[in-house]
Amino acid sequence: MSFRILVSDSIAPDGMAVLEESAEEVALRTGLTPAELVEAVAPYDALIVRSESKVTREVLEAGPNLKVVGRAGVGVDNIDVEAATERGIVVINAPEGNTVSAAELAVALLLAVSRHIASADASLRRGEWNRQAFMGSEIRGKTAGLIGLGQVGSTVARRLRAMEMRVLASDPFVPAERAEMLDVEIVDLSHLLRRSDYVSLHCALTPETKHLIGRDELALMKPGSRLINTARGGLVDESALREALDSDRIAGAALDVFEQEPAIGNPLLQHPKIVATPHLGASTVEAQGKVAVSIARQVLDVLEGRPATTAVNAPFVDPETVAAISPYLEVAEMCGVVATQLAEGGWREVCIDYLGELANYDVTPLKAAAVKGLLSFISEEAVNLVSMPHVLARRGWQVRERKESDAGPYTNLLSIRLHCAQREVTVAATLIHGTPHLVRINGFEVDVSCGTLGKGRGHILIVENEDRPGRIGAVGTALGGMDINISHMAMGRRDPNESIMVLSIDRGLEPEELNEVSFIPGVVKVIQVRI
Repeated sequence: MSFRILVSDSIAPDGMAVLEESAEEVALRTGLTPAELVEAVAPYDALIVRSESKVTREVLEAGPNLKVVGRAGVGVDNIDVEAATERGIVVINAPEGNTVSAAELAVALLLAVSRHIASADASLRRGEWNRQAFMGSEIRGKTAGLIGLGQVGSTVARRLRAMEMRVLASDPFVPAERAEMLDVEIVDLSHLLRRSDYVSLHCALTPETKHLIGRDELALMKPGSRLINTARGGLVDESALREALDSDRIAGAALDVFEQEPAIGNPLLQHPKIVATPHLGASTVEAQGKVAVSIARQVLDVLEGRPATTAVNAPFVDPETVAAISPYLEVAEMCGVVATQLAEGGWREVCIDYLGELANYDVTPLKAAAVKGLLSFISEEAVNLVSMPHVLARRGWQVRERKESDAGPYTNLLSIRLHCAQREVTVAATLIHGTPHLVRINGFEVDVSCGTLGKGRGHILIVENEDRPGRIGAVGTALGGMDINISHMAMGRRDPNESIMVLSIDRGLEPEELNEVSFIPGVVKVIQVRI
């Protein structure tokens, strides 16, 4: 593929290998300053970062070719998602690859702060043997309160339940059935803080959750309780936490994340009741490999026109839907490509029909693919799930959609109709043995395989003609005289007097050659289509 990808933070070799197998260029340039990243991004179609690179509005505006930004990890607070959305750039992350590693670190820190492991280790290395100074607490029978019960929070919950802890959770987006399955009690935040011996954070950092744990919340926590944060530093007001530790309001805290990173010089690092690690949640060999491969595959999916299941600024597409509709993305785009070349006069309204089993799924990605095809020969605008609403609004296009379970003789059928100034244009296509086929053009039933046609290279000649003997031979003879080979021909009838020839040809016709075919007696209309 002719994609160019910039990787500005190191990712695992397995991920780089996935990228290099499919992209024309994969540039690994780590340690770029903000100004250098702005300067470097211009030629690239995709940018992959971890937490070190800051993808600001300036970076996004400096990348006119950018279609996707991938975050090899979970949090995207180092990416200006709003600016990306405005430019139609898909932002994706890898939320599952480091789930187990992040959860295991949270449990490890909970145990470390309970048993003073870091302080005891440092003391022993200083030559001291002071067992009494490090009297710890068992966690069995204690209550853990999890703020956030997503992928990581749920994984932590299962491990803590196995260690015989009671688990509470505060998460307004988790259904009761999910909590019941995990044997977790759902409560509001204030009740969680009052009842928990350990409070562990597993939620995203947003404007609404910044300093979610501040002075008021710390004041609600049980005396002697402990706080663990492996999510995002900005969730905790660090000055308020220091006050709570100094006043013995809480017994300790374990932090893997900080408001400002690197956290060199942070006063909390000198506090005797703090266990701290330098943002190690995803720092395992296994997690880095999974995250790198996941983000590489998702970036390539977006570049190749497939929906990304982890896009943070696009509608969520569940894996079952992706599996069902992905084979039809090329069908939808092909319908758009053909329809826009058949259009005569201006058009503003598009009608898309999804027939058959497709009607059972969210077809938004198919709509985006169809719009991409419609624009392919009239604009260089990037069309994807993120940019599609903006593209349609800018052009004033109205898209009507219809779903129906009956696809006639086909399992699935996708149809596009354009209401043009001169006449209505209709194109329908499906998959036959895994290959896109045009099966209807302007009311004519045909069967044209497009599997051998490369995008931008294949040519189809559509000839509407009077249905009488000799027309096929006349057109074939004319093309033969032009030294044009016909690789495939399909015929269709609309009524006893009208028929159509659809010919796959090895090269396109020049304007004078098109005129020659159009002047053949009995030929009504000739249109050349590129795919």
